[in-house]
Order: sequence, then C-alpha cells, then structure tokens
Amino acid sequence: MKIFYAPGHAVHDPESEFTSRGPIPYPECARRAEGIATALSTDPAFAIETPPTIDPAILHTVHDADYLHFLAQVYADQAPHSAELVPTTFPLRGHGRRPTRLRAQAGYYGFDTTPLTPGAWAAALGSASAALAAAAALLTGTPATYALCRPPGHHAGRDYFGGYCYLNNAALAAVHLSSQGRVALIDIDYHHGNGTQDIFYDSAKVLFVSLHADPAYQYPLYWGYADERGEGEGEGLTRNSPLPPGTGDAAYLATLDEALTQIADFDPGYLVVSAGLDIYCEDPLGDWEITQGGLQQIGAQIAAMALPTVIVQEGGYDLHDLGANVRRLLAGFIDA
Repeated sequence: MKIFYAPGHAVHDPESEFTSRGPIPYPECARRAEGIATALSTDPAFAIETPPTIDPAILHTVHDADYLHFLAQVYADQAPHSAELVPTTFPLRGHGRRPTRLRAQAGYYGFDTTPLTPGAWAAALGSASAALAAAAALLTGTPATYALCRPPGHHAGRDYFGGYCYLNNAALAAVHLSSQGRVALIDIDYHHGNGTQDIFYDSAKVLFVSLHADPAYQYPLYWGYADERGEGEGEGLTRNSPLPPGTGDAAYLATLDEALTQIADFDPGYLVVSAGLDIYCEDPLGDWEITQGGLQQIGAQIAAMALPTVIVQEGGYDLHDLGANVRRLLAGFIDA
C-alpha cells in the first residue's frame, strides 16, 4: 500500500495547549506522525513515499485567498524562532472588521486557541501535499492509499483554522477527485469535522458522512448535530451520527454500517476517509470503548465498499498504540 508522508512537519511542534484546566503539553505533537511512520516502515506491506511539493495555487480550490495569505505571511517578518501566536480575541463573524495587521488577524481566522508557529505554514503545506499525492495515485489506478498527514485538517474551514488544523487535507483530496466523478467523504474521527462539513455543505458532488462524539457535550460543540443535512445543491448530502460517551465496538459498527449504506446509495466513484484514531479506548482526548479489534473491523467494513479510497490521517493522541492502531485500520485495505 502506498503511503505519502512529508517528514518536514516537525518544524511545527507547539509546546502547550490552553485548556480549562490550564496549559497542558500539546497533544498534536510531531511524535504522533513520527510514531506512525516508524510503525508502518517496519511492515513490507507499506511503501512510504515523500509527496512532491505542491503549487500553493491548488489550495484555492478549497480555501479563501485572504485566509491563505494570512497563513503564509503571518510570520514572514518574524525571526525563525519567534514565539507561538495564540488567538485570544474572537469577533462574532459579521460583526467586526478584519484587522489590517496580520498578527492581529489570528483571532479573526481562528475559532479557538490553536497556536500558530513559524513552521505551521510549511508543515500544513507538506500535510496537504501528502493528501493530494494520495488522491492523485487513485487516478492512476491505485486502489487505496494512505496520507500520513500532520497537522490534521478536518476542523479547518474555507477561511478559518482551529482544532490543530490549518488546511483541510481531506477536502483538498475530495475536490481533486471530484473532477473525475462523485466523491463520498466519511469522517470517523472522534470529533466532528466541522470544517469539512462547512466546505461541502452546499455541494452536490461530495457526500459528507460523519460518526463522532455528540457535540452537545464534546468539542467542537457548535457543529455536528443530526439535523444538519446540507443546503442548496447539497441538501440531504450531509449526514451526521452523533454518538454518546462510552460507545463501544458493537454500537459503533452498527452505525458505521448505516453510514456505508448511505454512501452506497450515493454511488460515488471515489471514497475519502478522514481517519481519526482518537476513537480508540485508550485515547486521552476521547471517552469511547473502541478496541483494537474494533479498529480493524472498522477498516475492513470500509474496505469492503471496494471503492478507490484515500485514507487521510486526522486525530489520534495515544502515542503508545497509535502506530499499531493505524496498521490495524489499514489492514482491511491490504487484504482486500
């Protein structure tokens, strides 16, 4: 199985995250992706490739031009080892002007305290390049690919960042594939992919299906309810399945089966999977009871769709088991 991975992401490695309990070590650390890469590199079933550098112009297929300018230039006049930039003031959208000074725009474009670093833009570009290379490989006949993306992307919208995400890797892959046919995007991360939903909410080309922790109690809180079903040309093409605390293998797999039926009814030519391993029972940011066996079954059920599929790495913060868990998820695609 082809794996696309840009190891230069390590230039972005924030120190801490601000929470209601005070600062904690930043969960979305460089060691996450490094651990996955190490685990996969020991298995001959996987071939890790460095994706080609992308032309940033392709990002405009998903993201707003002014937002991209902000991400690319916010550290342009700063020293290479400048301090992290953490948004702290958030205007209500539509009720405030965008500041002219770039660093003051952090709260305008950010929806939470996700930090920016001098290496964030370079890391995000590398992450996007992995997703796009994985999608491009499907168009040459490869049946399934895996994009080892860091930073993740599914919380990033057209013109905002948050939830550790800056560019929406899965959305970029889906748009690239949509030029050749209809695309279904299933998000199995523990947290709802609000940015992906927002990007495709009025799209007839991309079906967005998500299984995630109920936003009534879990981040991102404001998006991901079952009655959010799309609008305009995309009406009915957003499907959310919020799940309660303690969700285990049986309940999850039953809900997944329903989601895959929705995808089959849409009859897509391609499938994109936003793969969050924070659904695992030992993950520090989740509260579900999905076992390692359950992860393997999840991968097998999705692989059984027999669609050209790109799997895009999202969350997953249990550093001890993360690499092995990714291998379990991907096993179904190797055996298919």
